[in-house]
Amino acid sequence: MRRPRKRYETPIRPWESLRMAEETELQRTYGLANKREIWRTESLLRKYRRAARAHLAAHGGAVERESREITATLQRKGLLPPGAGLDAILGLTANDFLERRLQTQVTRRGLATTMAQARQLIVHGHISVGGRRVRVPSYLVDREEEASITYDPHSPVAHELHPIRARPRTAAPAAAVPGGAEGGEGE
Repeated sequence: MRRPRKRYETPIRPWESLRMAEETELQRTYGLANKREIWRTESLLRKYRRAARAHLAAHGGAVERESREITATLQRKGLLPPGAGLDAILGLTANDFLERRLQTQVTRRGLATTMAQARQLIVHGHISVGGRRVRVPSYLVDREEEASITYDPHSPVAHELHPIRARPRTAAPAAAVPGGAEGGEGE
């Protein structure tokens, strides 16, 4: 059996304090399991930027077709607005890719209260995208799939009365609480 190849590049200076602090903040913000997830995202971003720079420098019919394919892919993923060109790819950041992850989308849609809870729900198979169960938190959600992120219908979490789905209670007005402002003890 072949050993899978790494899909990311490690930093050149692994102990640079400023970069480490930025990575730790990204890890905390997006609920990432480790720094490898950040490095994988940055490698993917580098791949698209490298391709955009190469296509901007080159000319020809095949190059234009390939550049349209690249921009169409990024538009489908929701990373570029419709009608954007290759120049817009150079303006993308790692945050743009991290926002399109399934884990982030589950939290933003209100299916989980925290990033950690979203990760757990995904890994345990409680989330489905487009009617199929997805167990990969780093799955990049397409723009069309975004509306179809729900609890998996075969999961116990899909039931309305499941404790995870309970919404926080709001405080009742003082007049409605027994023993509150009206008719309480000490009067």
